[in-house]
Amino acid sequence: MRTWTVGDVMTKAVVSVDENASYREVVDLIIERRCSAVPVVDSGLRVIGVISETDLLRKIEYAGEEEPRIFERRARRDERAKASARTAAGLMSGPPIVAMPATTVAAAARRMDAEHVKRLPVVDDLGRLVGIVSRGDLLKTYLRPDSDVQFDVETGVLRAFLVDDTASVTVSVKNGVVTLSGRVGRYTSAELVERLSRQIAGVVEVSSGLTYDVDDRIPVAGPIPFF
Repeated sequence: MRTWTVGDVMTKAVVSVDENASYREVVDLIIERRCSAVPVVDSGLRVIGVISETDLLRKIEYAGEEEPRIFERRARRDERAKASARTAAGLMSGPPIVAMPATTVAAAARRMDAEHVKRLPVVDDLGRLVGIVSRGDLLKTYLRPDSDVQFDVETGVLRAFLVDDTASVTVSVKNGVVTLSGRVGRYTSAELVERLSRQIAGVVEVSSGLTYDVDDRIPVAGPIPFF
């Protein structure tokens, strides 16, 4: 069963800035390319941080503000430092939260949620920038045609894991919703088909009407030993 990865949906033509780029250069790039953030790379094209619109707005937010207080929170001190930064190295947030091309789409979504970020720079084994993946990119899997989803269920699930019962199961897909019907030999087979079908890229929901001959969740009682 094919698992979709970040490499399948990421944007490869990604813009980045050098760590020595000026504040104005970063602003010009974000406005020109209509993006909300850019990765920051060093001389070896390794990702060392990310600059978002929020980072850039610190300069406006703290413009003309009074001197910092002695016991100011660390988060506020960091924001103030970005407000006074002149180059990308001072503006960026780091260390960067990244993904690799082989990272699964599901894992990337979980990482974005856990880290509260909207995008992940994609790097190779050496940490060099090869792309970027956004939340919108991850949703591309749901643009797959129903026919492609149905093919994946039939070939990647039924033929691979339900060899003896494949002919007795019918699959239909409409708007990403997979409907399974038919009869299989065991309960665990029906449960496996439903669970694996949910993992197919582009599946919105699985409606299973599969029935079974044997409920193999119930242990079969053996003969009572005679003493």
